[in-house]
Amino acid sequence: MRDDREAAGGAPGVPSFHSMWRELLGVGRHPGSGGYRRFAWGGADAECREWFRAQAKARGLAYELDRNGNQWAWHGDPAAGDAVVTGSHLDSVPDGGAFDGPLGVLSAFAAFDELRARGAAFTRPFGVVNFADEEGARFGLACVGSRLTAGTLTPEAAYALRDADGTTLPQAMEAAGYDPSTLGPDPERLARIGAFVELHIEQGRALAETPHPVAVASAIWPHGRWRFDFRGEANHAGTTRLEDRRDPMLTYANTVLAARKKARLAGALATFGKVAVEPNGVNAVPSLVSGWLDSRAPDEETLAGVVAEIERAAAERGGRDGVEVAVVRESATALVEFDHALRDRLAERLAARPGTPPGGVPVLPTGAGHDAGILSASIPTAMLYVRNPTGVSHSPAESAEEDDCVAGVLALADVLEGLACRPQS
Repeated sequence: MRDDREAAGGAPGVPSFHSMWRELLGVGRHPGSGGYRRFAWGGADAECREWFRAQAKARGLAYELDRNGNQWAWHGDPAAGDAVVTGSHLDSVPDGGAFDGPLGVLSAFAAFDELRARGAAFTRPFGVVNFADEEGARFGLACVGSRLTAGTLTPEAAYALRDADGTTLPQAMEAAGYDPSTLGPDPERLARIGAFVELHIEQGRALAETPHPVAVASAIWPHGRWRFDFRGEANHAGTTRLEDRRDPMLTYANTVLAARKKARLAGALATFGKVAVEPNGVNAVPSLVSGWLDSRAPDEETLAGVVAEIERAAAERGGRDGVEVAVVRESATALVEFDHALRDRLAERLAARPGTPPGGVPVLPTGAGHDAGILSASIPTAMLYVRNPTGVSHSPAESAEEDDCVAGVLALADVLEGLACRPQS
């Protein structure tokens, strides 16, 4: 990243965007894959959280840890209310990319630095946030920190979350030095926030063929996760005739293919990205195959129809294979339309900037979930996307050009100035 005033660095003692990026780049990076493994409440996550705290201290911002493990850095008194907040998350999916989440947090600090360099006068409290466990890589549920804060995840449900090793969320938090007894809704905190703007790497290629480095979000597709359990009969792979088998792997494989077909026909998305097999032996017919379906669609009716078709295909094939099929919905997120007034205000602000291509900035929907989407039912939220030339996300191939990242910082600073600062004379 460019190390200059335009990238919102250069104040004495304050890390520039470039140095912040360099500090985080090696944290949690797996030497084999080149991707990141920053899982909630683990070692790499702890390093990221300490980094956040150090960034707040370097800027003289008041650091705060809330009841759900989310981190906050404040300029001004948040108790005054009507605060403007920006930020994202620092955790990752398994072998994820460098930009998903961290770009939003780094850009938040850099945008604050840019506003200070401009001499902007803040008229509302301003905050930067790092939400805990956004990706859900360890416990299987995305946006845990923001869901708890918004009250869409109960403490009881959070306590029941377990990772692959059987460690519960409270146990993981305690091992990391945090108190899980305070988990729960935080309506007082949300009531003090007047607007939340999240900057994020684009997860797709809508901007790749355009002259626009930055876009405004319009909506998040409804989406959910379902666990499919296929129960058959364990047997010897070398002695059991094909016609005598009750092989759940066959039913699972057919369901994966059916999911692709049903989603394609409906203009939706469906992915089986995680699978567990018992007894998981090379020479054994499985007794149980569990597959996790992630499905997303432009509207809730389409999503429900696609999942129903996938369930029907699984049941029909299971009947032919002698395999029992059970489906459990593990999470569901309704269609999110970002606050129209805030969204339009951001789009107008960016369209008025010198050098903006004709037609203003793009306003795009996405199929990816975000903390901003979770909070949208409680407070006005909006999002900015930074162009991703590969379109790849949740992978080491995820990328953004240096100039586009700088453009994202400056765009974020401009919209925050319009929301939180007195107009310059």
